[in-house]
Amino acid sequence: MNSFQRRGALLAALACVLVGGSFTANGALTGYPHAGGQALRYGIAFVLLALITLRGATRAAVRLRALTGRQWLRIAVLAATGMVGFNLSILAAEATAEPAVPGVLVGCAPIVVAVLVPLLNGRRPERAVPAGALLVAGGAFAVQGWGGTDTAGLVWSVAALAGEVAFAVVAVPLVGPLGPRLLSTCVCGLATAEAGLLGLLLDGRAALRMPEVSEAVALGWQVVVATVIGFVCWYAGMQRIGAERATLFSGLIPVSAALTAPLVGVGTFGPGRLGGSLLVAAGVAVGSGMLARRTPSEHSGTVAARNSAPPAYEDSAAGETRNPVTLPVTAGGSRPG
Repeated sequence: MNSFQRRGALLAALACVLVGGSFTANGALTGYPHAGGQALRYGIAFVLLALITLRGATRAAVRLRALTGRQWLRIAVLAATGMVGFNLSILAAEATAEPAVPGVLVGCAPIVVAVLVPLLNGRRPERAVPAGALLVAGGAFAVQGWGGTDTAGLVWSVAALAGEVAFAVVAVPLVGPLGPRLLSTCVCGLATAEAGLLGLLLDGRAALRMPEVSEAVALGWQVVVATVIGFVCWYAGMQRIGAERATLFSGLIPVSAALTAPLVGVGTFGPGRLGGSLLVAAGVAVGSGMLARRTPSEHSGTVAARNSAPPAYEDSAAGETRNPVTLPVTAGGSRPG
């Protein structure tokens, strides 16, 4: 794993830790209108991301005009399944199931992505990634345990798993053309419209109301930390290391939730959760390639490619200077996007 990929791993890890903290914040939003709350969350996030994106407005406009109708449809599907659908499924599952049930099933997302992405690309899964995914899923189960549920809770938990998988898989062809920042802006904009329409259909005028102080704090965390920062870090990480390896870090979500829950007095962090957290860490290390050493030939090849490459350009989406022909190969064996 080279320095470019290590930064990707750190970005993916940071994103999942931040999202895990938002699970704890969800406890303050159980009484707030669900669909309307999602519309408010993504609407504010869209405004903040759009303001940030204005720095590279010309490049962003060029990228948006280049999108096809099929790509816009994919963005809409990503927003509907991986964002609005995922969050509403979690809330619906927790209405009749203990929070550990959807948590454990969502923790299986690395296994599904590790198998699904290679199959969609017409290749075999790498051995290390599914092996690491199994360790991550096992660690997530150890951290959360298995709670009581009924059929409805189990079905909604499976729907949440599908949403988590879609959040990575559906985005794969979009990260390259748009970049992490602009992609996050687009999906938040469409998610706002989708959640707002759903809220009007389900709750009418009651879809939105003035949040109480605790609800406002929780929404603020979800908007700024979990969405604006978390989404950009997630897609920047996925761009660097591929969807298969990036999704391994979703095992950190229950670990982060378990670590932050005692801070607000809603849980404890005992030996079992510590052991599960270590198992998640081991799975991430095995599957992401962190333990693999680069061979001298790989290092010299990367240096030679950079030295012989044309001048670099500024990637406004990632906020870095990148050479257009020397982006490292992702887990899928092709260049990002």
